[in-house]
Amino acid sequence: MTEEASQLRKENAELKEEVTRKTQRIEELEGLLMSALLRIEELERRLAKDSHNSHKPPSSDGFKRHGKPHAASSKLNGGQAGHPGHALQQVVNPDEVIIHRPNHCEVCHCDLGEVAGQVKERRQIHEIPVLRLLVTEHQVEVIRCPVCQHQSVGSFPMGVNAPAGYGPRVHSLGVYLSQYQLLPMDRIGELFLDLLSWRISEGMLANWIQEAARTLSPTILRIKELLLAQRLDHVDETGGRVKGLLHWFHVNATRWLTLYHWHRNRGQKAMDAIGILPQYSGRAMHDRLSSYDHYVCEHSICGAHLLRDCLLIAERDHQPWAREMHDLLRRIAETTARFRAMGARVLPQAERDFLVLQYFEILRQGFAAQQTLASPPSKPVPKKPGRRKQAEAKNLLDALLARAEQVLAFLDELTLPFSNNLAERDLRMIKVQQKISGTFRSSEGATAFCVIRSYLSTMRKQGRSMLAAMAAVFEGTPFPIAWEPGT
Repeated sequence: MTEEASQLRKENAELKEEVTRKTQRIEELEGLLMSALLRIEELERRLAKDSHNSHKPPSSDGFKRHGKPHAASSKLNGGQAGHPGHALQQVVNPDEVIIHRPNHCEVCHCDLGEVAGQVKERRQIHEIPVLRLLVTEHQVEVIRCPVCQHQSVGSFPMGVNAPAGYGPRVHSLGVYLSQYQLLPMDRIGELFLDLLSWRISEGMLANWIQEAARTLSPTILRIKELLLAQRLDHVDETGGRVKGLLHWFHVNATRWLTLYHWHRNRGQKAMDAIGILPQYSGRAMHDRLSSYDHYVCEHSICGAHLLRDCLLIAERDHQPWAREMHDLLRRIAETTARFRAMGARVLPQAERDFLVLQYFEILRQGFAAQQTLASPPSKPVPKKPGRRKQAEAKNLLDALLARAEQVLAFLDELTLPFSNNLAERDLRMIKVQQKISGTFRSSEGATAFCVIRSYLSTMRKQGRSMLAAMAAVFEGTPFPIAWEPGT
């Protein structure tokens, strides 16, 4: 009897140990399953982001289409009735006139060669002349003085430094195609060969680019000086590779000015090195990057970024308040645009207060929704080291509340824009350059690109010809930077 009881106790202990092991294994598997589910949820959240609801570029969307397909239009293709059109116009003084006159009378066949005629109709053909390099030879003469017999030698003008060389317009065309139209150097050589029957080397083009950048150094300082005096500065940054490593290209821009810089860092260290925001006393328009908050100037938050953020929370997380905030911000933007078009400087007080009241009411609903969603889960979530990550919806609500004055600044001052699209447009060409070339092969190349592009973008905004502006650089007198006070 004692042996049987001992055997039963032993079997019971083994059974309890086995149950304990099974229970621990089940808990481990449940933990792994929960981790896998959380990982799947995180991946689904990432996949839900694209260009229409986040800051990702459209090129990352693949073949996805957003929104409803456009309905078929009943209009015919081409210009519509009443459209003024843009037909090619005749010029007053053509370069060549060819007269077509009859030789004899159509009725009696009388010779009309000596009879004066009248112009009945004029038609003009606009054509590109045959392109070729125009070669100007410079000859230095030596003259012997008839009195003292000393031989005096003439001197070559500035820029004529070699037995054969290119003029400033050739230099400017090559640099313009490289730095503004973003053609690869090899293709620029092919283009010169096709157009001018003369191929330039990549090394020569690289030397021209560096020469232009050196000449434009005082111009860049002038642009920086003018930016510091502006009332509104659009700032943004984007990633790019220099010698294969990730760097950041920063832009400071207004309607009339553009300034590019590149730096190894994205945040405050780079902005301090650029040297504009630390001295700036106007208003900076930017996204929610926290590095901008270190500067004492006034701030405005880009509304286009907020629209995309709200759209993501509304579509992915199905939170109604985010859709309501998205629609409200669009309505505020449309309202301010309408009053701005009428010449108003401020909104009527009642309408302004009503929009602000709606803004904070939506925030109240959003925070209430977060408290409901924050109820503890039915199953414990595996703990991770460090501080628990806050939900994106909560982050957005906190930003909309803490930055309410910055978000709604354009509501109280109609001269302020709703979005930071001006800076984003100026940065877009940086991404195009990266897609074409992939990387800057040297820091000198990246610096020259920022300098030349700053000058050319500024000239484009001010209505100047790009080729003429570049030719002025190689003639040693870059175009001056115009400035409209108060902008």
